[in-house]
Amino acid sequence: MFKRILVANRGEIACRIIKTARKMGIETVAVYSDADKDALHVEMADTAVAIGPPPATESYLVIEKIVDACKQSGAEAVHPGYGFLSEREAFPKALAAAGVVFIGPNAKAIAAMGDKIESKKAAAAAKVSTVPGHLGVIESDAEAIKIAEEIGYPVMIKASAGGGGKGMRVAHSKAEVREGFTRARSEAKSSFGDDRVFIEKFITDPRHIEIQVLGDKHGNVIYLGERECSIQRRNQKVIEEAPSPLLDAATRKTMGEQAVALAKAVGYDSAGTVEFVAGQDKSFFFLEMNTRLQVEHPVTELITGIDLVEQMIRVAAGERLSIAQGDVKFSGWAVESRVYAEDPYRNFLPSTGRLTRYRPPQEESANGITVRNDTGVYEGGEISLYYDPMIAKLVTHASTRSAAIAAQSEALDRFVIDGIRHNVPFLAALMSHPRWQAGKLSTGFIAEEFPGGFHAPTPEGETGEVLAAVAAAIDHVLGERKRRISGQLDGRSVTRESQRAVWLGEREVKLEVKRENGIINVRFEGSKTPGRKLYSDWKPGDVIWSGRVDDRSVAVQVRNIPNGFALSYRGVETRAYVYTEREAGYARLMPPKKVSDTGKQVLCPMPGLVVSIAVKEGQEVKAGEAVAVVEAMKMENVLRAEIDGTVKKINAKPGESLAVDAVILEFA
Repeated sequence: MFKRILVANRGEIACRIIKTARKMGIETVAVYSDADKDALHVEMADTAVAIGPPPATESYLVIEKIVDACKQSGAEAVHPGYGFLSEREAFPKALAAAGVVFIGPNAKAIAAMGDKIESKKAAAAAKVSTVPGHLGVIESDAEAIKIAEEIGYPVMIKASAGGGGKGMRVAHSKAEVREGFTRARSEAKSSFGDDRVFIEKFITDPRHIEIQVLGDKHGNVIYLGERECSIQRRNQKVIEEAPSPLLDAATRKTMGEQAVALAKAVGYDSAGTVEFVAGQDKSFFFLEMNTRLQVEHPVTELITGIDLVEQMIRVAAGERLSIAQGDVKFSGWAVESRVYAEDPYRNFLPSTGRLTRYRPPQEESANGITVRNDTGVYEGGEISLYYDPMIAKLVTHASTRSAAIAAQSEALDRFVIDGIRHNVPFLAALMSHPRWQAGKLSTGFIAEEFPGGFHAPTPEGETGEVLAAVAAAIDHVLGERKRRISGQLDGRSVTRESQRAVWLGEREVKLEVKRENGIINVRFEGSKTPGRKLYSDWKPGDVIWSGRVDDRSVAVQVRNIPNGFALSYRGVETRAYVYTEREAGYARLMPPKKVSDTGKQVLCPMPGLVVSIAVKEGQEVKAGEAVAVVEAMKMENVLRAEIDGTVKKINAKPGESLAVDAVILEFA
């Protein structure tokens, strides 16, 4: 077994690999760019080596720098994680030439299956059913349009060396192919150092299901069940689960055996994933093979009890698989949410900055529920614009799908992040969505259910009552504390009924609140129900109100604001103002604040780098027309005019770094 391995990656996956290596008694070496010198993976590793400037093309993607880091540190092997160099055939070859072991598949398998175009050809040769498409490299947008029209719209433009949703575009017309081809090539070049793209038919109403395979260097290959990854946005997976609610045992066996046959055909000898696009009728087509560890591997680990990173390390060291196909048993259900640094209320644009507060839910296994949080950040750390915006992967496991979803919902309620915008409210709203809970999924789920983007849910119904009751309970506890400090209670706890008006956004809720025997009772004016009973040991300063509302566990995030609290619960973020009746009377007389009009400006929606400006001063522009492209976190974002107008002034130029809300251009 290896004594020391180098992790050629960063963020949560580097931290996750280090944890397993530490468990196995193996020393670890981290590599880091200038932007990551204070990163968590650097702190966790036994030693660390600097490899260059922040851009990945000058650090994490430079093979020579990784090889040099191995020589400096004495690392015997390298685990590439996912992304970066994990699927580059040249990487294991360079390591082998330097006498270093690659913890992943052999170079021939990467060449055969890691390249999306070559993997399609290999699958077709093995008579595996594949999605219709053009398997050759496409050189121009004109050629791309010609091929797309031959295949028939809609089509998917994909980076040959791609993964993680980068370099992928769905196109429904000539114009979308032209723009998508340019953007896909540019993103592919930036993310993978390879701008080749290909085109295939986009299957409507599909599901994305993948099979985890595991092979060794002695010809043994097994499959570890499937993962459903249909909840995607911009071709980027958002929520994954294992097993899939679609498959039955027979279909699972057929898909698994086909994945194993394909892996054996190319001599696969590590952990890898065979991806399929599946119809609602359980039909399926080979999509691609990822010759690396997948982002979503934790859900497979939780239902099988198999540490995939450990298996990869043991296989790379020459050990035989200790697990036969018959030994693989599935237990319960696992759900994973990807927590990203992005603003769900601004079309999920990246958000960068310092994590002024980072309090993930506690990792534990208790009462049949497991909560796991794979992360690469810490409180006080920086979210950089140079890399993927992932903050963490929150995973829950339980005996049933519904129990795993319920556990995920509560864990998301307890996930506290301040300093940047994040997608936790969106993830929490997804967990409560009836269609998701019913397992009626497709890769178009988010686009279909949120056609106008994600907007802040209003605090209504059951959720609204819980929020109003919690706000009243917190206000009551604070009132008791003030009276105790002032001597009004003289150390005694007395029953006191108070009338309050709680404003949830623009909605006013009138209620009565009082404490009896340690329980706070909240009764709503005009309600036929007896009210709500709340119990919690919440103390002033706690960021989570954790307790019970009636007979169920509830966790609500609490932040103080004047006359009330900013509350977060089940995807709802609202300001709850708590007034006495007299205060409420005055508040009703206050005029609403006016929002400034920025309709004649194009603002930079996130910190980023200006890639291009598509217009000139004096040019007439129609609403919806592209005016600029801004890159942040490896994604290129096309900014469009919201109104018809004439460009009056351009304030930015290509190559310039802009802050959020910087004015890019103005209309007359």
